[in-house]
Amino acid sequence: METRSLSPKHADAPMVPIIGMGTSRTLDIDDLELAGSVVSTALDAGTTLFDSSPMYGKAERVLGAALGSRRSGAVVATKVWTEDDEVAEHQIAASLGFYDGHIELLQIHNMVRWPERLRRIEELRDSGQVTFVGATHWQASSFDELEAAMVTGRLDAIQIPYNPREREVEERLLPLAAELGLGVLIMRPFAAADLMRTIPSGAELAPLHPFGIDTWGQALLQWGLSHPATTVSIPATSKTGRAEENAVAGDATPLDDEHRQLISRLAGA
Repeated sequence: METRSLSPKHADAPMVPIIGMGTSRTLDIDDLELAGSVVSTALDAGTTLFDSSPMYGKAERVLGAALGSRRSGAVVATKVWTEDDEVAEHQIAASLGFYDGHIELLQIHNMVRWPERLRRIEELRDSGQVTFVGATHWQASSFDELEAAMVTGRLDAIQIPYNPREREVEERLLPLAAELGLGVLIMRPFAAADLMRTIPSGAELAPLHPFGIDTWGQALLQWGLSHPATTVSIPATSKTGRAEENAVAGDATPLDDEHRQLISRLAGA
């Protein structure tokens, strides 16, 4: 599978697959057998980056259990999300416990108290418990705050929504990320499943076959990853078949502008 660096400004950074897996809702479950099957299928198909958060209920703990003995083959991206400093310490300690004492990417979730959280994550990085420092937000109204954190030069990666119907990041955030050499994780590649409600026909998808794209989900994933500033897409799923299908999208050839526009039209954007 083609790979890119999680944080381009670090030339010697670990390389990660360009298709990852999110865990919001999908791993907030008690069925550890199902979780293990989905995570193992994703790993076997070439996915190694898994994104979670204390905001996602049981998902962090379930992901850690599902990774099990395969933890060393995974890149874990999780978050800290609270206004309370003491609670933040508890969240971070719990996350480290779930993932064998190390987190590859620790992110400030939705920019909550970001100056304080950024300082703490840097301390954890300097002590060797965290590799990369990140920040996230899903609302365009808060992108100014995310941009303010980016220009400090202290981030390695950002996580933002990007799909044919949510393209606000194209104006400032993606060009700035490219300029600063930041990794970009794509959340909501399917627009929270809205883009999966109407699936284009086989004939409509046929022009995408030469790129190695066979399904609508793969088309949407490669649409986002074909932007030169993006790094990893993190679709969430609770189905083993979909986990494998998503991972295969990472082998597709990047799309040109004509075929990205085709996908945008098919998405009704």
